[in-house]
Amino acid sequence: MTQKFLYVVDHYVPFPASEYGGLWNVIAVDDEECFELIVAEDNGNFNQPHYNKLRENIEKSYTYALAEDNLESCIVESFTT
Repeated sequence: MTQKFLYVVDHYVPFPASEYGGLWNVIAVDDEECFELIVAEDNGNFNQPHYNKLRENIEKSYTYALAEDNLESCIVESFTT
């Protein structure tokens, strides 16, 4: 089985797209899968101009190796404004 990680991603998007940003808790294999899951879940609300910053924040996020192998990659919880 493939090692999965829990990502805790803090992401700020400037006004007017958002007033504050959001926090994403994501189970993913790697940074790229984490990015793809957030973008798909968010339905484009981060807008493409903010994707580079999102990638940067994923790289800087707290990341925890998960002991259980059979977890599906997914957004566990998200809070965005």
